[in-house]
Amino acid sequence: MIYLDYQATTPLAPEAKEAMLRWLAGPEGDGYGNPHSSHRLGRLAGAAVDIAREQVAALFPPGGTVTFTSGATEALNIAMRGCEPGRSGHGIAVSAIEHSAVLRTAEALAGSPHVIPVDGEGLVDPLAEWPESTGIVAVMQVNNEIGTVQPVAELYRRAKAKGALFVCDAVQAAGKMPIADADMIAITAHKFHGPKGIGALWVREGIELTPSVSGGGQERGLRSGTLSPALCAGFGAAAKLALERMEQDRAHVAALFDRARDLLPGWQLNGSATQRYKGNLNIHREGIDVPRLMSDVRDICFSAGSACASESKMPSRILSAIGLTPAQARGSIRLGFGRYTTMAELEEASARIDAAAALQE
Repeated sequence: MIYLDYQATTPLAPEAKEAMLRWLAGPEGDGYGNPHSSHRLGRLAGAAVDIAREQVAALFPPGGTVTFTSGATEALNIAMRGCEPGRSGHGIAVSAIEHSAVLRTAEALAGSPHVIPVDGEGLVDPLAEWPESTGIVAVMQVNNEIGTVQPVAELYRRAKAKGALFVCDAVQAAGKMPIADADMIAITAHKFHGPKGIGALWVREGIELTPSVSGGGQERGLRSGTLSPALCAGFGAAAKLALERMEQDRAHVAALFDRARDLLPGWQLNGSATQRYKGNLNIHREGIDVPRLMSDVRDICFSAGSACASESKMPSRILSAIGLTPAQARGSIRLGFGRYTTMAELEEASARIDAAAALQE
């Protein structure tokens, strides 16, 4: 089996697994305490959470606080629903290629959010306009489907100058590149070799959020529920490792990307060739039946780049936003690779995918 779906999830790093094991112990160990309890076992677990919080905080810009969540979707909802512009019905502006966690939340809060268009390379114009009444601007740093890297720093400065709060989905950026400045930033552990089921919301100092769920308020009064020391420890270990290996990992995925482009000459790149994270290769070839292609190479795990809705069979709104025709979108695939992908795996997968596609022509 060759795994090329790193945008969906990544393999758990051995270092993250090792960090988690103590906190999964049964009664024979000392790692099963509730981190919110005041006795010895609770304090041990609480210390593990504190260490993990510091490790995760190192991924973010300075000047903010980290709240652990169940993932980025919850983090984005806490941010957008909890801030004053979201509660008071100010306008919301989102890029045309935001994840559904942002788009659907914006629709729930504002009805019809202002959509900031992208160009044919999948990039937002840093001078793009939005209505003066806008209270929240949301633009992701790296797109999950086509890998484009947005000019988040410039957009944040403009939002700040216009009195709007800036929310950034940095899920696909965290652990792979420095996270850009924003007012609120959401990430999740399993996109950079941490465990599933845990994410984080970073909030700039001075911004007050209202909790969207009532309870014990364990996470700074903002999020309720008992934290898992095991998940926190795995998250922290993955964050520490990602920072240590960032340049090494970046060079590795760039080499994989360039080699895949050489081996897939009949495919056209979707999104910018330069302003992108190179662990994401989204390409199209007209006339290709992608479900058949995936069946023909079923031991290679990759994504249908069109991300069709199973009910409607409509082409991806992301690929439509960058100007692809429905046929081009339906002929798109996404190859995602990273730290644990070998060059031999990438070469074999590319050659087999290309050969299977050629048989359809």
